[in-house]
Amino acid sequence: MASSDNSSSRKKKLISSGSPFEAQIGYSRAVVCGDMVFVSGCTGYDYKTGEISDDVVAQTEQCMQNIASALSEAGAGFKDIVRVRYILPERNDFSQTWPVLRKWLGEVRPAATILQAGLMEEVMKIEIEVTARVLT
Repeated sequence: MASSDNSSSRKKKLISSGSPFEAQIGYSRAVVCGDMVFVSGCTGYDYKTGEISDDVVAQTEQCMQNIASALSEAGAGFKDIVRVRYILPERNDFSQTWPVLRKWLGEVRPAATILQAGLMEEVMKIEIEVTARVLT
């Protein structure tokens, strides 16, 4: 049964990066629900050019830029991140990404999980998902 409650805490805002995957698969880059921001897994694609580097470090930097863009549109920033998930096909690549992750999240220190799993395309070497809570 659908709820008729229209309070602001129940409204949600959908955020798109313009990635073709969003329309093809049927998801949003991020969803804002109340004070929570859920950013979908971001890969190393530059959504403006459609290009992706072969390098896991460069992909990690691009992931973080993609996340920054989604958070900004949601009215949030890295300081608001409370949870992060890293997904890599090759777990041995993870240590190479640490300097980039420390640059973006070193002061934030969110709860984190790393998973080893295949990603949608062979060229993808990392996917990063975050959850943020915006406190006013």
